[in-house]
Amino acid sequence: MSGIRAAGGADTTAYDVAVIGYGPTGVTAANLLGAMGLRVVVLERDAEVFTRARAISTDEEVVRIWQRVGLAERLKRDMLTERPVHFVDANGRAFLSAHPTPRGHGHPPQLFIHQPALERVLRAGVTRYPGVEVLLRHECLRLRQDAEGVELTAVETAGDTVHRLRAAYAIAADGGSSLVRAQLNIGYEGRTYEDRWVVIDTKVRKAWPGHDTLRFHCDPARPAVDCPTPLGHHRWEFPILPGDDERRLTTEEAVYRLLSRYGIGPDDVEVERATVYSHHVRFASRFRAGRVFLAGDAAHAMPPWIGQGMAAGVRDVANLCWKLDAVLRGELPQTALDSYEAERKPHVKEVTRRAVFVGRLITERRPPVTRLRDGALRALDRVPGLGDRLQDSHWIPAARYGAGLLARDRTKASGHQLPQPWVTGPDGIRVRLDDALGGRWLLLHARTATPQPAWDRRGVRSLTVTPAGARPAEGTLVDSDGVLLPWMAGHRAATLALRPDAYVYAAAPTGSRLPAPPRGLTLPATPGPAPSTAR
Repeated sequence: MSGIRAAGGADTTAYDVAVIGYGPTGVTAANLLGAMGLRVVVLERDAEVFTRARAISTDEEVVRIWQRVGLAERLKRDMLTERPVHFVDANGRAFLSAHPTPRGHGHPPQLFIHQPALERVLRAGVTRYPGVEVLLRHECLRLRQDAEGVELTAVETAGDTVHRLRAAYAIAADGGSSLVRAQLNIGYEGRTYEDRWVVIDTKVRKAWPGHDTLRFHCDPARPAVDCPTPLGHHRWEFPILPGDDERRLTTEEAVYRLLSRYGIGPDDVEVERATVYSHHVRFASRFRAGRVFLAGDAAHAMPPWIGQGMAAGVRDVANLCWKLDAVLRGELPQTALDSYEAERKPHVKEVTRRAVFVGRLITERRPPVTRLRDGALRALDRVPGLGDRLQDSHWIPAARYGAGLLARDRTKASGHQLPQPWVTGPDGIRVRLDDALGGRWLLLHARTATPQPAWDRRGVRSLTVTPAGARPAEGTLVDSDGVLLPWMAGHRAATLALRPDAYVYAAAPTGSRLPAPPRGLTLPATPGPAPSTAR
């Protein structure tokens, strides 16, 4: 390891950002920060990717985030998409069915994953960035911070070598039992559900009818989750009921007895592992302590019912990393970092509330209530398209920021993320919108540009959206799919000021000027790699 030899034989090395934890949240942060040209160190206590598949699904917005670092298409090759969702009664009959509805992010709305495979691809992606140093088998024992940065003391878990590292900022993505959160004396408030669940991961030997469909078995005798996962895997989850012997329930004999309820036996699947876990609903009392930020399970924990635990962590670092980059470059003041919690906490709380609601729907065990539930939802499901609309409105809430790094003068478009259709650039090549925007502050005009002197003086570039069929030209994007112009018209916006994450900072109607740029926004004439400012 490179560094300056310090007293006591430790190393002192300066980085822009230290990432503590290398699960999906931490590895996404390492990719994002590496792509931005920052100098990053990752500390991870384990030597390898965790072999148990914890998360089993994700969504289009998360894949859009991975698109920013050029990994979306590679990751999707290992995913299952376009699978229906069925809620079934004790007799296996569906009383509510849905196909997830696309929300315009440019990728399939729901994707089933095999987490170890996904993490390996993300970790391989990090190797593209020479500025990212990954220290496996290193645990962060202590951190201290001052006005200039964060000092971390790390020890190699395979020995007793101690390293002292220094970074301008740190991201704690070290899980629900976060040592960093404990050191910072940040509370982790909420509850742990009494019911514990056995999670059974299997390798498929022989496919059966419906093996590629997600089913929530809403059986009051013993609810269950029956979930396809890619690369030849399949998962079941069952609650541990009163009178069950938890240790016996994870034996191979007991596992096959549970699976036999659904006609599955040793000829169909090989049991890879059976693990018991609890459901949690918890939130850190704050997501930031000075120069240290909590992300993923270190900041919040939710039940798994709508598959958003991992996704929430990825959204956290997608929100945070571009702001850290901007502050380190001197493009935004440090106060911009206060918007991280203001934007992320309300959304993750709403996602958690919906996960709890869906969990109650699935795990209801009072037979009179389940009969009422099944009958009412079965009647509603006969209405064409209602199942899809119910899932769209009650499943995963769209992230619209009501507070945070936004112009004070709010409009209908403020705080929304722009949809991502295919567009045609000035060179005549069709690309996804985010690839054309380039992850920078940008003004987007509908059809014709309205001068915006305050933004022009700050070096913010402009693009004009022209209708499908228009000739590609310098400074324009052709709305090839016919999505952007109707969206802007529907939100009464002729000009949008977009943040680097494609969220609308401000909007203005035809012929009007935008609100002023964020205080302190200063952009270079030519975007380039961020300088290393850590001390």
